[in-house]
Amino acid sequence: MKKLLSILVVPILAVMLYWFFYSFNESFKKDNKVSLDTPNIIVKNEETSELLNIEDYIIGVVSCEMPALYHEEALKAQAIAARTYAADMLSSNKKVVLTDTSDQCYISEEERKDKWGNNFEKYNEKLKSIVLSTKEMIMKKNNQLFKSFYFSTSNGYTEDSISVFNQGNLISVESPWDKDSKNYLVTTDYKKSELEKVLGKFGSIKIISRDQHNHVTKVKVDDKEYTGVSFRKKLKLRSTDFDIKVNNDIYAITTRGYGHGVGMSQNGANYLANNGYSYKEILEYYYKDITIEKY
Repeated sequence: MKKLLSILVVPILAVMLYWFFYSFNESFKKDNKVSLDTPNIIVKNEETSELLNIEDYIIGVVSCEMPALYHEEALKAQAIAARTYAADMLSSNKKVVLTDTSDQCYISEEERKDKWGNNFEKYNEKLKSIVLSTKEMIMKKNNQLFKSFYFSTSNGYTEDSISVFNQGNLISVESPWDKDSKNYLVTTDYKKSELEKVLGKFGSIKIISRDQHNHVTKVKVDDKEYTGVSFRKKLKLRSTDFDIKVNNDIYAITTRGYGHGVGMSQNGANYLANNGYSYKEILEYYYKDITIEKY
């Protein structure tokens, strides 16, 4: 009889213990979603590596990528765009991200202190509050994460992602308010000798073609042809909408806009926010056919 009781009791106790610990774990996970369910990211610069919760990472990205003086709705849109970009990297098993624009610009709390000085407390609390108000929110297209590119200022139109990055399905939209930005029109003078350090010896530079929104698509340097995107990268120009005027050995290059031009214009986002648009409306304007949800 004792042996029979032992045979029966041991499995029953095992099942009870299993359900106890399972229920406790699920309850703990529910109450501690950030610590257990929120993905982490390893942030790496030239000197250090740091493991961060994704929300702490996004605070550092928004602090680096967008002026803290911008409207709260624009900053919320930036937080969701940055989180979507990070989530897309994580979904591709990229766990280590760099702090420059090859991934997303990121600054630590110490760097934020240096950047903001006496305004550190005010701006840091503002951005923390904004990021946490959008906690876990990401965008999806066709129920999939995507590279939610963003940049400073357009030439009046954003660019198709396929034209610039040869990937994605982000399409050009009008962003005329960018023309009022101080970043819109900039002229830089280059000596021919400076250009030849990058392009090699040449006799002439000619813009051959532009797209319907005035972005340069082809440039010829003597007989060598470049795409507008590759020419911009080589010379580190502010945008692909540019003109070149030559006066003796001085090449004056005038650019319109600032950045690669794909996705959300940060200047445009701030303009829309200042004119009563919500972060949701801003994101839906620059990233067509999206849903905003929690990961």
